[in-house]
Amino acid sequence: MDKEQMKKKILEVLERRQTGVLATVKQNKPHSRYMTFFHDELTFYTPTSIETHKAEEIEENPNIHALVGYEGEGYGDPYLEIEGTSTIQDDKELKEKFWSEQMSHYFEGPNDPNYVLLEIKPSLIRLMNSEEKEPQVLEL
Repeated sequence: MDKEQMKKKILEVLERRQTGVLATVKQNKPHSRYMTFFHDELTFYTPTSIETHKAEEIEENPNIHALVGYEGEGYGDPYLEIEGTSTIQDDKELKEKFWSEQMSHYFEGPNDPNYVLLEIKPSLIRLMNSEEKEPQVLEL
């Protein structure tokens, strides 16, 4: 599968499912939690509060691992394994772009000073359980 086909397949998985697991590093050990992921091409964003442990963990160690796309239907569901680095984004335009009313449970609105986005820049994305027998790897 060439790079453009691979990118298309990755984006198809992202369009079907936005929930996944984000792992950060805390005291040199993985720390995982469920998150909602948005994307702009192959840059990922996940909303959070600046007051959370994950924001603190990202500031201390930007390395992340994420699993996105598994639908829970069975063994063959396609999903992504994402390795990369994350930074905290407080950009007003990005926060408005990815704001959802579902987040109003946690934040007053896109201008809430505690609302930030974790921006994830992948270095590697594995497409798992695709039509191919082996995982497909896209290095960025």
